[in-house]
Amino acid sequence: MELIYALLGIGVVVAAYVILVHNGLVSLRQRVSEAWSDIEVQMKRRYDLIPNLVETVKGYATHERETLDAVIERRNEAMANHGSAEAQARTENMMTSALRSLFALAEAYPDLKANQNFAELQDALSQIEAQIQSARRYYNGSVRDLNTKIEQFPSNIVANFFRFAKATFFELDEDDAAARQAVKVQF
Repeated sequence: MELIYALLGIGVVVAAYVILVHNGLVSLRQRVSEAWSDIEVQMKRRYDLIPNLVETVKGYATHERETLDAVIERRNEAMANHGSAEAQARTENMMTSALRSLFALAEAYPDLKANQNFAELQDALSQIEAQIQSARRYYNGSVRDLNTKIEQFPSNIVANFFRFAKATFFELDEDDAAARQAVKVQF
């Protein structure tokens, strides 16, 4: 009879451990989803700001149509991308590069640099970029915590049993050194 109670006690302890680990993994997975949602909100704010920025520049740089079209095209590609963090990072890198071209173009137009609306849009973009960076750091920290828990023993046994998948970090392209520099919005 004691053996039955001992086995029953061990079974309860194991079941409680599995439940705790499973719930912890679910919580971490939800934190990763929430963090990704925060990134998407900030990127949407940036996407909404870009057409206003382009329209302001258009008034001063009408013969620079190619650069302006490239910015809008990259914005539309980034907005349409609903893939993994890795795929989203690629489109974000291309959009950041296009924005750099836009700000470099603005350098050639002193009247544009002095325009109040353009300055306000630059400030707004700068604030959004800072918020995106913050959201990326939080997301990557959440991914790190989830991936660590999935790989650590003995929680990896529970994670494998319930098929928890590792999340992908939101990283810049290592081959694009220019993408590692922040968008310069100061003139």
